[in-house]
Amino acid sequence: WLYFPFTLYSKVSCCGPWESGAQCGEGHSADTAVMNGGGAHDLSEEESKQDGAGDTDGGEDSNEQEVIVIQDTGFTVKIQAPGTEPFDLQVSPQEMVQEIHQVLMDREDTCHRTCFSLQLDGNVLDNFAELKSIEGLQEGSLLKVVEEPYTVREARIHVRHIRDLLKGLDPSDAYNGVDCNSLSFLSVFTDGDLGDSGKRKKKGSELEQIDCTPPEHILPGSKERPLLPLQPQNKEWKPMQCLKVLTMSGWNPPPGNRKMHGDLMYLYMVTVEERHISITASTRGFYLNQSTTYTFNPKPANPSFLSHSLVELLSQISPTFKKNFTVLQKKRVQRHPFERIATPFQVYSWTAPQVDHTMDCVRAEDAYTSRLGYEEHIPGQTRDWNEELQTTRELARKNLPERLLRERAIFKVHSDFAAAATRGSMAVIDGNVMAINPGEETRMQMFIWNNIFFSLGFDVRDHYRELGGDAAAHAAPTNDLNGVRAYGAVDVEGLYTLGTVVVDYRGYRVTAQSIIPGILEREQEQSVIYGSIDFGKTVVSHGKYLELLERTSRPLKVQRHNVLNEKDESMELCSSVECKGIIGNDGRHYILDLLRTFPPDLNFLPVEGEELSPESVRQGFPRQHRHRLACLRQELIEAFVEHRYLLFMKMAALQLMQQKANKESKLATLTENSSPGAAVPALPSTETPDSPLEGKAEDSIPGLAQAKELAESLAAEDGSDPKSREVVLNACKAVGSISNTSFDIRFNPDIFSPGVRFPEDSADDIQKQKQLLKDAGAFLVSCQIPSLVKDCLDHSALPMDGATLTEALHQRGINVRYLGNVLAFVDKTPAKAQLEHFYRIGISELITRCAKHIFKTYLQGVELSALSAAVSHFLNCFLSSFSDAVAHLPADELVSRRKNRKRRNRVPGGGDNTAWASLTPSELWKNIVSEAQSYYHFTLYCENADQVVEKYGLQKITLLREISIKVGIQILIKEYNFDSRHKPAFTEEDILNIFPVVKHVNPKASDAFHFFQSGQAKVQQGYLKEGCELINEALNLFNNVYGAMHVEICACLRLLARLNYIMGDHHEALSNQQKAVLMSERVLGIEHPNTIQEYMHLALYCFANGQLSTALKLLYRARYLMLMVCGEDHPEMALLDSNIGLVLHGVMEYDLSLRFLENALAINSKYHGPRSLKVALSHHLVARVYESKAEFRSALQQEKEGYTIYKNQVGEAHEKTKESSEYLKYLTQQAVALQRTMNEIYKNGSNASIMPLKFTAPSMASVLEQLNIINGIIFIPLSQKDLENLKAEVQRRQQLQESGKSVEDLTVDSPLELEDKIPMDVNVD
Repeated sequence: WLYFPFTLYSKVSCCGPWESGAQCGEGHSADTAVMNGGGAHDLSEEESKQDGAGDTDGGEDSNEQEVIVIQDTGFTVKIQAPGTEPFDLQVSPQEMVQEIHQVLMDREDTCHRTCFSLQLDGNVLDNFAELKSIEGLQEGSLLKVVEEPYTVREARIHVRHIRDLLKGLDPSDAYNGVDCNSLSFLSVFTDGDLGDSGKRKKKGSELEQIDCTPPEHILPGSKERPLLPLQPQNKEWKPMQCLKVLTMSGWNPPPGNRKMHGDLMYLYMVTVEERHISITASTRGFYLNQSTTYTFNPKPANPSFLSHSLVELLSQISPTFKKNFTVLQKKRVQRHPFERIATPFQVYSWTAPQVDHTMDCVRAEDAYTSRLGYEEHIPGQTRDWNEELQTTRELARKNLPERLLRERAIFKVHSDFAAAATRGSMAVIDGNVMAINPGEETRMQMFIWNNIFFSLGFDVRDHYRELGGDAAAHAAPTNDLNGVRAYGAVDVEGLYTLGTVVVDYRGYRVTAQSIIPGILEREQEQSVIYGSIDFGKTVVSHGKYLELLERTSRPLKVQRHNVLNEKDESMELCSSVECKGIIGNDGRHYILDLLRTFPPDLNFLPVEGEELSPESVRQGFPRQHRHRLACLRQELIEAFVEHRYLLFMKMAALQLMQQKANKESKLATLTENSSPGAAVPALPSTETPDSPLEGKAEDSIPGLAQAKELAESLAAEDGSDPKSREVVLNACKAVGSISNTSFDIRFNPDIFSPGVRFPEDSADDIQKQKQLLKDAGAFLVSCQIPSLVKDCLDHSALPMDGATLTEALHQRGINVRYLGNVLAFVDKTPAKAQLEHFYRIGISELITRCAKHIFKTYLQGVELSALSAAVSHFLNCFLSSFSDAVAHLPADELVSRRKNRKRRNRVPGGGDNTAWASLTPSELWKNIVSEAQSYYHFTLYCENADQVVEKYGLQKITLLREISIKVGIQILIKEYNFDSRHKPAFTEEDILNIFPVVKHVNPKASDAFHFFQSGQAKVQQGYLKEGCELINEALNLFNNVYGAMHVEICACLRLLARLNYIMGDHHEALSNQQKAVLMSERVLGIEHPNTIQEYMHLALYCFANGQLSTALKLLYRARYLMLMVCGEDHPEMALLDSNIGLVLHGVMEYDLSLRFLENALAINSKYHGPRSLKVALSHHLVARVYESKAEFRSALQQEKEGYTIYKNQVGEAHEKTKESSEYLKYLTQQAVALQRTMNEIYKNGSNASIMPLKFTAPSMASVLEQLNIINGIIFIPLSQKDLENLKAEVQRRQQLQESGKSVEDLTVDSPLELEDKIPMDVNVD
């Protein structure tokens, strides 16, 4: 089994997921291919040396010591392949021989070989041996590539590989969302690879040939939002035809007598020259035979052109093939590796052009086998997913190399499982899989495919009847997935969860799970030895499970508690009753049904006779929800406990201070403080509801710093002192801790579960737990929602679209069902005008989510043949201004004369119904409004799309993007006319595909993440070099676990680029940021808000590298994407426009520059308030452009505005105010000089002696300086003394923060967010 994880890595495409590292090194010419893959570091040796990754200071932390252990130095070997010159290859000792195979299959001159062995002095090397274990292999050894005889399997792999090479530049797999391909358009804007061109371009001469005019639709104020530029035409993708047809022949498989001549299979091809040929794949290679389409004649043709590879054969037969294949491979190898490496999880594109459907034998074959790409590499064909998922968890994890291997195996199996589960779910809904209970009605059916169990999200056998029926059955899988994620993250040895993936496809929700060995052979009642199968009527418990779950109880904040079973016996549990424990036939302890891992959300769970806390009641809670499974999020539980911990500390501190201060009045204060009744309700709600954004409760309690000291002193005294014990006891009671001697808050997830009964003796405890739940609900409403809004006001949270808004809610533990509340809260905020962008995104998210709910049930009633018509009809009703959108029932392409007999096998819940066709726009919008009211308790005022656009300032293109992404529609990329009153915007031809929307667990690279965090911390303390080294190390480890492509690697590269830039290495910054942009496009999507940010950073580094036209193109691209994703009215747009304006100023396009800078000024004034320092800076930038235009009066006017702001905000003595005042003087002089000259001309006519005026074109350095300022980067003059001062200052600030920090700030600054907050990012505000 040991080789198992590695066999998975050898995907046979031109670029397997693990040799990604092979091309990460930049600037290596083709003859020294750098090779890495599963090796310990995915940066080539040269790169890691120059980045100083090799020499981390080992004193810090044992981890760093371990890292050095794995970084054995690489060495170079010579490779000799038939018909090519020997070349050098850099390898590392941890790599396996197989990875050299991968590199050879990717290199331009050896890519056509797949069936070969590597030999050292005549000995064949074992594919799975690590290089360091091979005797005699050392620096300079010569490895020979020796052609081996084919087998059927090898021949198939060869054909597959050649097909992949022919499709090397074809984006259709990315459009179709297969094989983890995805789109990237960066190279269209940078004309190829930045890394090299950066060195070539001359800086000086570039000014002349730049055409800076942006397309009309990008200019400020443009109302046009075209869709076509989203996917610009890439010249490189124009298909280079090498072959017309390559397909399996109908004569397969070879008959027995030909098998005995070594025939393996037959291929049929048509060359570009229209020559039809039939080819035999034999053990010795490929040759022409004499068969035709209708006659079988397997004898070799004359000449037979026997060749070991298909490419060699075709190059002899077809001159066009030879020419085009060579060009194609050159182009393929020139592309940046990040454009072609597979991503770990599939990314789908919601738009695509019309792609010609081509003949493709491999695709056709894959569609009808249950194999998933690489399975032909694994003995035993179908994979035992459960065994793989659990065995990888059991790998050793004592030291860093072991942990890396383990995390890498876990991640790999997870991403493979997610792909298999997605494919299976689609097959189930498309009716391609036989049910295991075919006799039952469709919605009750269950399926097994490829060792994965599939069930539909319907309430089967009234299982969820008391919890809300189908609505509960739809919510349960995502709750369960959150539970699986939580238990997986705690990672307790000996406790196992199921591989779980939730897929929404064509209106159905499918849960895919790995199968517990033996569970299908026995009844559920017999196998469950812990928990309950009927929601708590009968309950069993088990010692081993209690012991295992006890270890998760603290990190997950789950309280151990007793419940009664049907015989009224008390049963001890350490989870919710629904959580079932089953011991599989493999002896492992599994837990499943984790849907109530987290406690219920009482705001959405009305309970008879229970009164919620006043904050909740004031906001209109409790509210009826669709189902009774509404839970609090893990993030909320964490934040709540953190909040309570601070209160606990402060209470203890207050009491101790009082004890010290006035011993005589001690008794009085204690009795007052210890009556829990008085203390508890007052605690969570010290904030007054009317001014939620002003004073926080915490500030009123003195000195958190003292509290920390006290806590330490309490701990030191060991509780022996009765006084301090009493203090702790009181504080514990007040904050609802379950222990009386230390702070410990946990929740009982079974509270308020219907059907669960608790023993009499725990009544007190249950009461406490109920109060705790009410407090948590109140905390969400009174602390977390205001804190989110506050973060949006001070721009530390900047959502741009639905996904980033949802993420912002989730980070603070707010469920999306609170969206209506959040919006209502914004509505009541005095600063509502500065939250307009947030409000608009919220409304758009709310509307598209309501539409999604309706669309889900709408689609379930549509049969397959009417799918595109139904989807286009729905979109017309949703977005088109055409009021009587009539559905065109598809004129059936195949109407038969006879009456259609009722078809037996229908899709789940389907029918021949055409009810969907009767939907009208007004009816759909009525439904959306009522859904908003019933689900989000929010009142929308609109009857159609046009009113929504009008009232809330939304854009139809944005709504289209949001709904398409949410429900998985792919539409044809073209210009849609939403506003036509005469014809609908969409026709059925515009709907290209329906994709699954997939939720799964994302396993983490823990060690890498710690390195990343400590790197960030170092940078924040001002130790740039050390920070840089740690981040480089993190990058290595991330690459090791995730392969080359991952969101977290993207964040790592971005931070690294920023550090490179600050430390003055512009070229390295450019190279790292280019990778970050490519990766963000590939992993998150081409128009994801994160990608837009990456484009902006890259533009800055391009400018610093003197590539002005590229910088402009990148900024224009970012602006286009942003207009499409959220429109022009967004605080981030001000930054983008300032960047564009500055670059245009630098290339002397003054009028254009003013348009962008004045727009930035307007947006800054709106969102930061007219007195903000950002606005002052905007005024200054505008003034500079007027100065360049010699319009001194306007310049003076602008600079005066800025000066006034500086004077009022930071005082006369501040350097900013002084600078501004100097500049004003200078402008006045210039204005006077100009006036003098003009007077002179008027007086003396043409013979006046004119003083030459200084019209200054700005220097690049000054433009760059301003760019750095607006992007929040300042360079530190690095004299030793300055550095010392800076560090002292940073430390002082940190102490200040610690002493006055409120919980809200803690949650925001916690380094868990992969963001780059650098002290150098001193924002102007």
